[in-house]
Amino acid sequence: MSSQIDPEPVTPPPPAKPVATRQPPPPPTAVEPSTSQPADSGHDDHAPALATAAVKQAPAWAISMLVHVVALLGMALVVSNPPTKEVARIISSSTSEVEEEFTEFEDELAEQPPVDVAHPAADIALTTEVAVAPVEVVSDADDLDAAPLAVELTDFGTETAPASDMMATVGAVGGMAGGLGGRAQAAKLAIAGGGGGDTEQAVDRSLKWIAIHQLPDGGWSFDMKDCPSCGGKCSGSGGSRAKDRTGATAMALLPFLGRGYTHREGPYKSTIEKGIAFLAQRAVAGKGKAYDGSGCLYSQGLAGIALSECYAMSQDNRLAAPTQLALNFIMAAQDPVGGGWRYSPRQPGDTSAVGWQIMALKSGNMAYLQVNPLTVKKSIDFLNSVESQSGARYGYVDNSNPTPGRTAVGLLCRMYLGWKKDNPALQDGVAYLAKTGPTADLYYDYYATQIMHHMEGEVWISWNKRMKDVLLKAQSNKDHEAGSWHEGFHKGHGPEAAGRLYSTSLATMILEVYYRHLPIYRTQMVDEEFKE
Repeated sequence: MSSQIDPEPVTPPPPAKPVATRQPPPPPTAVEPSTSQPADSGHDDHAPALATAAVKQAPAWAISMLVHVVALLGMALVVSNPPTKEVARIISSSTSEVEEEFTEFEDELAEQPPVDVAHPAADIALTTEVAVAPVEVVSDADDLDAAPLAVELTDFGTETAPASDMMATVGAVGGMAGGLGGRAQAAKLAIAGGGGGDTEQAVDRSLKWIAIHQLPDGGWSFDMKDCPSCGGKCSGSGGSRAKDRTGATAMALLPFLGRGYTHREGPYKSTIEKGIAFLAQRAVAGKGKAYDGSGCLYSQGLAGIALSECYAMSQDNRLAAPTQLALNFIMAAQDPVGGGWRYSPRQPGDTSAVGWQIMALKSGNMAYLQVNPLTVKKSIDFLNSVESQSGARYGYVDNSNPTPGRTAVGLLCRMYLGWKKDNPALQDGVAYLAKTGPTADLYYDYYATQIMHHMEGEVWISWNKRMKDVLLKAQSNKDHEAGSWHEGFHKGHGPEAAGRLYSTSLATMILEVYYRHLPIYRTQMVDEEFKE
């Protein structure tokens, strides 16, 4: 392969001062001999002289024996202090250091660094396999830099979701993890689910457009002018998020992965390898934080999804460490009070950001990576705080002003977190979305389409027909924009900020819904119906 992933070894958090160990007391100070005359002790003044005379008159063997006895007694009286063992412990940073770290993150969000395209993809070297080794962490503060490399692994699905969840299909098809297995049978599932040759051709045209707009460093940009092969020929460069390289790269990779392609299989191996290396290197360099000052936790969630899916599908152990680090950062960045996520670490959450993080954690769990069950439980607390009508509607940062888009995000999260198909609130919410129908907001359409696909039945058949027809008619055939989407959707949630690449990614993933994730509530695994 032309480029490979070579993450640096993961460095544990810097230790604080070592725990002090008890040292033995210092030896007694020798007493200086006195120069004054000693008081009369009552001994015979001639004793020293007699002793000297006795020694002179003693035979040589007696003197030798006496010397050896004295030496042995002296050695027996010598007491050596036993060596002490220093206790090694990894201690996280103090609370003040944590506050400084978050201030730094917030400052970075205001920065808009220029796009770096100076490094060709050939410089992305990835050769070392890195294993995630457990590290025991003793923490006196919750610090993002101290996010553990290993946490207790509890099954995300069996802990919070029904047994027939996507976890039931682990390894069902082609060795892929979880509900990603359907991608190995994309054509068959597309036809069975309501798609077909027309939807597959639209997906293929889209992937070609996305590949053409890859930058020399392996990543993507929402700003079309940053791409040498485009140079602004395509309209729709995006606004406030135009320079978010991490978010753009993740959004570009997800449609390739959704089609079943990886850096080890399919017609876009080199394209995907360069892109996934871009994300992996950022995650390792940032100790899990994959975005820079032009991005935010939205970007982190997207990167977590892309890395997790690529690792699950390719089973490339080189991706294990950077992917786990990215998930660890997400878990450490959760609001410890409300359980949500927003733009910066530990801010009170919003429903949109929470949706991406939960999907990243779910994808990581399906890849058998480590997800802290406490993080999952806290995210449920957030959803409870923004729900209304018993969970059938969802707001943004609280339970006021619910909208179809926010409700779609909330309901899909609930499905991933364990709500069953017959849950009254879920059925009420699905009916609300079905009545609303597909709209020009691709962000809403993306979440709502997944919900309808998981529900199956008449509600899915009706939704799919309307959604598919809208997208097939709207795909561009114009010059350099051919294969992309944006016109007609550019006023929706996200496209104004992130532009044509964002719109194209969402539209493509909607058309991949037939095989992107197997339906959560299906009682029989799909591979039994479509055996090769």
